[in-house]
Amino acid sequence: MTWHTPVGLAPALAAALLLATPVHAQSGGDGFLFKPPSGTVTFRTGFDHARAGSDLFTFTTDQLTVNRADFSTPTIAADVSIRVSRRADVMISIGHSQSQTKSEFRHWVDNAGLPIEQTTTFHRVPLTGSIKMYLLQPGRSIGHFAWVPARFSPYVGAGGGMMWYRFAQVGDFIDFNTTKVFPDSFDSSCLTPTLHGIGGLDISLHPRFALTTEARYEWGKGQLSSDFAGFDRLDLSGFTVTTGISVRY
Repeated sequence: MTWHTPVGLAPALAAALLLATPVHAQSGGDGFLFKPPSGTVTFRTGFDHARAGSDLFTFTTDQLTVNRADFSTPTIAADVSIRVSRRADVMISIGHSQSQTKSEFRHWVDNAGLPIEQTTTFHRVPLTGSIKMYLLQPGRSIGHFAWVPARFSPYVGAGGGMMWYRFAQVGDFIDFNTTKVFPDSFDSSCLTPTLHGIGGLDISLHPRFALTTEARYEWGKGQLSSDFAGFDRLDLSGFTVTTGISVRY
């Protein structure tokens, strides 16, 4: 299994998020800022465990030398949060994960006794919005000129959005009616709505920076194209755990 990031996605995402951070914001000294932050920009990386529960995944793992775990993969994500109250943020997030697995038919070989090989790709890009609630005050103001971040700031949240997905298989396949082997490609991609719940922890490292660990469960199903006629909607749900750096602005 290998993992690939689409060309141009990471630079474009980084540029968009950095534009959201005012360049004139400064620390007021050790342990405090001049004012409460307006929000955070976060870059995270971790692992995305795909549920892979629908019948197309079952058919693929039964017929090919692919396991459900092969659809789980490293992931990257980024967030922009805007503080709307002392303990609440509105957060926009984007993520990316992709698995690519080489396989062969478990129970069939071609006329020369060679394996019938193919590659399966599963690609997900969620773009979501969340309400993020801190369970404790994330910091405190001292007079009118200083704000001190809390050392630990646990949070929970929920939201929804859209996910672009692609499920594709390319290689050699077998016609079960005639037992003939043929080359082909099958491809389905779609934009579909999703829901999610999150829980996480900010650990303050500096007035401007925090280490952020987050767990997220996403629910979603995608419509399949005519290439996969006869299968139910594709299960896009999964559990993601990530860690990264948050920058207060």
